[in-house]
Amino acid sequence: MSISDFFFELGLLNRVKRSGFDFLGTGDQTVSQHSYRMAVIGYYLAKVMGADTLKVILISLFHDVCEARTGDLNYVNKLYANTDEEKANRDMLKNTPFEAEITELLSEFALKESLEARICMDADQLEMILTLKEELDRGNSSAEKWFIPIKKRLFLAESREISDTITGSSSSDWWMKLL
Repeated sequence: MSISDFFFELGLLNRVKRSGFDFLGTGDQTVSQHSYRMAVIGYYLAKVMGADTLKVILISLFHDVCEARTGDLNYVNKLYANTDEEKANRDMLKNTPFEAEITELLSEFALKESLEARICMDADQLEMILTLKEELDRGNSSAEKWFIPIKKRLFLAESREISDTITGSSSSDWWMKLL
């Protein structure tokens, strides 16, 4: 695969919808939108926790790259459908100048043992909590019951504190303070 082929394929992530919103009934987010905000959240957590910021940003940006090939499978889908995300990642990254580096980082992420991997896991969940809070504030009361299982997936005390701040505020507070 040429690097231009890789870049074109990445463009699919701008159109691949996150499938969990089908169960929520509202919301419309692409994999790219999710990964971008996750990377910024991860960067923040890495900075305040003294972790490797570049590693966290790279994991965040690439953690769902295979979904250009596999699609986004939600938790229910994963009970019944099997995808080989590792193979999709390997095939997609093959012959890129960063193949070995990103493959190693994605393996680290899957193991969830390093501080950086746990930061990324939490950033992934915090991004979802932010999105759910936005949906709740737009009137979807079902979004609120999703907070409990997602908060249970958080590894770090810092993330739990941020989560509480998110769910205890309004998604419009930031701009209302400018008025």
